[in-house]
Amino acid sequence: MPGGSYNLIDEPWIPVRWHPDARAEHGEDLPVQVGLREALLRSHAIAQLAVADPPAHTALLRILYALTARVTELDEAGPGDWADRRLDVLAEGRLPARGIEEYFGRYRERFFLYDPVGGRPWMQDARLAAQCDPDKTAGVNKLVVTRPAGNNHAWFRHGSDAAPDLPTASQAVLSLLVWHYFGPSGRCSAREVNGISSASATAGPLRTALSYHPEGDTLFTTLLAGLAPPPRTVRRKDDQCPWERDELPDPDTAPQAPPGPCARLTACSQHALLLVPHDDGQLVQDAYITWAYRTGRIPRDDDFVIWQISQQGNRYPRPADAQRGMWRDLDALLLLKPSGSTQPQRPKVFHTAHEVSDQLRVRALGFDQEGQAKDTQFVDASTPRVFDVVEEHAPHTAPAVGRLRQMGELFGWRLERAVKRAWAAYVTDAKAKPDTWVAEAGARYWPRAEREFWLRFRDLDRTNSLPQGGLDAAESRKAFLRLAEEAYEAVTATVTRTQRGAKAVNQARIELYGGDRKKK
Repeated sequence: MPGGSYNLIDEPWIPVRWHPDARAEHGEDLPVQVGLREALLRSHAIAQLAVADPPAHTALLRILYALTARVTELDEAGPGDWADRRLDVLAEGRLPARGIEEYFGRYRERFFLYDPVGGRPWMQDARLAAQCDPDKTAGVNKLVVTRPAGNNHAWFRHGSDAAPDLPTASQAVLSLLVWHYFGPSGRCSAREVNGISSASATAGPLRTALSYHPEGDTLFTTLLAGLAPPPRTVRRKDDQCPWERDELPDPDTAPQAPPGPCARLTACSQHALLLVPHDDGQLVQDAYITWAYRTGRIPRDDDFVIWQISQQGNRYPRPADAQRGMWRDLDALLLLKPSGSTQPQRPKVFHTAHEVSDQLRVRALGFDQEGQAKDTQFVDASTPRVFDVVEEHAPHTAPAVGRLRQMGELFGWRLERAVKRAWAAYVTDAKAKPDTWVAEAGARYWPRAEREFWLRFRDLDRTNSLPQGGLDAAESRKAFLRLAEEAYEAVTATVTRTQRGAKAVNQARIELYGGDRKKK
């Protein structure tokens, strides 16, 4: 098989952005891509990953978290106190070179992108070459999620299945990860196992979800902050990543729940894939994409999402919404018990990330999409440094974040009700919907409300000396109300030239102030 020498440990495939103080050993230009070994060895000199697609970015971070846990031996709770051991690594200022070399030396054969003997290509299943129809492969346009495939509409670019542009190995690996974490449910390529052929897949573990990552000034800090303490019962020999297992999973057997954090980070895929290399392996010419397990589903659990409770009592991750500003989630990340009817639960990793640094930011990465085929938009947002007001550090200040969020959302909701009421009173056609007014009002209000939120957030007291972090609730309320009023006036201005329109707008304005008071 061509490309048998492409090993992800040393081949440059991970896009990175170097820290301003980083320097190459011999004065040459720093590479724009690195392999896994260099990503870990020089994580202290790398500012952050430079992966363009947010779902690939969050997937790759999970791989790097698992590798970081392995090379630092933070994959088990003992010996000693786990938090102290993590601080010892932090004090060293870099990940241990010895641990990195020992780990990659042990598993080097499992990191080939294409296995020359058809055995264990990284994060793939070589059995698909025999179990799937070679004349009905998925193709590279299906592999790369930003490309149109089959009869689908073009999203980012035009392309042809008959003559596709072949992705580089780097692009293919990142796309491989997107499928493992965000792959859709529904029909896929047929796979025959034990004489039975089926073509139905279950959605990936992060499908529709939004991930929140603590982010430091270097990749080293980001990776350490992204580790959560494992349960004391976890043993690394049981808590295995896919490439560490001696055998591939049985697709005819229902999957088991991951026994620990490393498996939960890397081994929850519901899809099986196999890349087909072109020529020397620097390009990928085809791909098999199908289901990984015929029955059952790996229980959904993740340390980087906000878990919520539905009206039916089901636990589910807060979905990615490209229209929702990240500031509206901030109290659910910083408060121990944030308010809300969905009973949001703070991501597990946020309970201990502040121990690494109180100068961390939050990076939100995800994919606004449906459970099956429909993909809408990537989500990539970040905050300024916010961990200095996490509730454990600032018990008097952190609740003010929740109050600010609640006020901003309150007047956003009131604005929507006001424009809907004004539209209904003005338009005589009951079938006419107020969607245009609602969208314009939201477009005018929410970006300005976000700026107002961060302006007042920066002024909060970080010393715990002032009640409510020094937040002036009355002035904050007036500020958000003023933004709602201005958006309302701008959206409804075109109809106030008529008597009916002016009456409708004036009567509906009361919704901005809480609506009509109910008579006793």
